[in-house]
Amino acid sequence: MIIIGINAYHADASAAIFVNGQLIAAIEEERFTRVKHWAGFPALSIQFCLQEAGIWFDQVNYFAIGRDPKAKFFKKLFYLASNPSGSVGVIKDRLANSKKVASIETELALISGKPKAFFTGKIRQVEHHRSHIASAFFASPFDKAACCSIDGSGDFTTTMIGTGNGNDITILDSVDFPHSLGIFYTAFTQLLGFPHYGDEYKVMGMAPYGQPVHTEQLKKVIQLTTDGLFKLDLSYFRSAVQGVISYGDNNVPVVASMYSEKMVALFGAPRKPEEPLTQYHKDLAASVQRTTETVIFHILESLHKKTGLENVCIAGGVAQNSVANGKITSNTGFKNVYIPSAGHDAGISMGAALYVQHQLEKMSRQPAIMSAYTGSHFTNEQIKQLLTGRGIAFTEYYDADLYDTITNCLVNGGVVGWFSGRAEFGPRALGGRSIIADPRRADAKAILNTKIKRRESFRPFAPSILKEYVADFFERTEEVPFMEKVFRIKADKQPLIPAVTHADGTGRLQTVDKNISPRYYALIEAFRQKTGIPILLNTSFNENEPIVNQPEEALNCYLRTSMDMLVMENIIVSSR
Repeated sequence: MIIIGINAYHADASAAIFVNGQLIAAIEEERFTRVKHWAGFPALSIQFCLQEAGIWFDQVNYFAIGRDPKAKFFKKLFYLASNPSGSVGVIKDRLANSKKVASIETELALISGKPKAFFTGKIRQVEHHRSHIASAFFASPFDKAACCSIDGSGDFTTTMIGTGNGNDITILDSVDFPHSLGIFYTAFTQLLGFPHYGDEYKVMGMAPYGQPVHTEQLKKVIQLTTDGLFKLDLSYFRSAVQGVISYGDNNVPVVASMYSEKMVALFGAPRKPEEPLTQYHKDLAASVQRTTETVIFHILESLHKKTGLENVCIAGGVAQNSVANGKITSNTGFKNVYIPSAGHDAGISMGAALYVQHQLEKMSRQPAIMSAYTGSHFTNEQIKQLLTGRGIAFTEYYDADLYDTITNCLVNGGVVGWFSGRAEFGPRALGGRSIIADPRRADAKAILNTKIKRRESFRPFAPSILKEYVADFFERTEEVPFMEKVFRIKADKQPLIPAVTHADGTGRLQTVDKNISPRYYALIEAFRQKTGIPILLNTSFNENEPIVNQPEEALNCYLRTSMDMLVMENIIVSSR
């Protein structure tokens, strides 16, 4: 059985392929187009997946699409009929997008050279949030688990809860658009001066610099409900029938302003991008983050009481809120949490394929997916050919000498671009496409933010830590393979690793397993042997662009920034 999952005509377009139950490849289209959150048809991702599996279109049994325009169809019609003002434009936009989804056969025919009729009967459409839940539950190590998906909106749903048991996902309840925790967070992200799609993580990064002093005011905007869910006071938000997200000819998602004049009157005028961040802005960010956590824990604790289960699987855009994720086991009855590497919409492709594979076709579950390394990879010969053609001097090393050379650079204050093995699936760099530095250096954060990443000074960097040493440095000891949780760093260890300790004493860690990330593990171990610290500062290998995918992109990023060393597989390019 061969299944290709597709997230198309939606932000973070992607594709994934499963062969006889095993994940072979998964990748976001933005890695090829070099446009963040690209939202068209992922032709290049599909072709990549086929190439990695060594097959062609003829052998694919199903194409699973993480979108079902028929889902909640009558609820959509009723909502638009009840809110006719401004709805003509949004109806046109939605119809146009639905036509694109319906044209999947045409797109597949174009890239395969096969007639459109060849794909008839091979398309399976899976509702957005069912795809999210499947991406978490069917990839998890749990035979039974509660399931939760929370994001802005997809197929007219914003939140979905259910249970997973073996090969079956059962949906218990959902929240309909426009009542959305994602929209709540986005509206305040915009009010705080971050207008672009995907900017929500900036608010999460800024929150530790403030105090949650505005939570009482925020209770006017979002309320917990007795059924374990929530609702918005819609008067604080721009009318959703005027459209939320649009996709232009360039396939870049654009988010309309979500706040209303009533929200502005209560919380102040939107900050202009060029205006400084004041303590009020930081306090508001802290309050929005705290309120979001309260809503998440309310949903999950209610779900725990309904199901009596110890395990929970979480996905959706809000599942990328690593600060909240790190507090779930402390604030709910759940003991174990699984969140996939691509909890956001890119994971829809993997989830749709898993849903068809297990829910519909009843294939046996495979071992849990604990590795995100499913993307592009390159040989030393390919890298040397690029560098020779560009006239770039380089040195090739055996592994032991490679790690020694790199760690010497790090210990001496260097910043290193690390390009190794397969690229990661999801928004986090996990030691495949990373920029790394010495976490002991108090100045490392400022150097990276100003000279290399060119981003806001408050943005944090993550500690990649050898999994055997987590208990030595963090107050909690859970496996965090995908950098999906934030934990408090022990007070006595915070001075040792200032570059990865956030303002509130926490860190968004990645636990590095030598069986999953052998080369990255070996590099950190070499650093530990020299310094006594089993941690490296890790941030994504990019500079205001999608994470680098190919050697040429890594080289270009290195050349236009102030990195001291570029490592691609066993090849080193150094400015020192």
